[in-house]
Amino acid sequence: MVINGVLYRARTGVPWRDLPERFGPWLTVYKRHRRWSADGTWEHLLAKVQAAQDAEGGIDWEVSVDSTTARAHQHAAGARKAPPPAFPAVKGARGGTKRGDPVWESLSVRLAEVVQQVNV
Repeated sequence: MVINGVLYRARTGVPWRDLPERFGPWLTVYKRHRRWSADGTWEHLLAKVQAAQDAEGGIDWEVSVDSTTARAHQHAAGARKAPPPAFPAVKGARGGTKRGDPVWESLSVRLAEVVQQVNV
């Protein structure tokens, strides 16, 4: 009953609490699955079943590799290359550089003049 409950959950993907009552209490199924995963019981069972099927010739060990490709969505291309800015952008501020802006250039020239006057 417990093994069928674990297999049912693996096949359907339902949450543990939504296991049908025919498999017994969900907490029992969950705890047994966790214990068997931790102590290697599932791996041992798999090895036994594979060995028995292999002895009967029931397993075909040939591997088939398919060269089919699947295109990813354009937003799944990967992480950003550049680090994020040090300070968060101000809402409504325009991004980019201010080079070529006559107001910015005149301001920077005037700032340089003020700094020179103060240093003299």
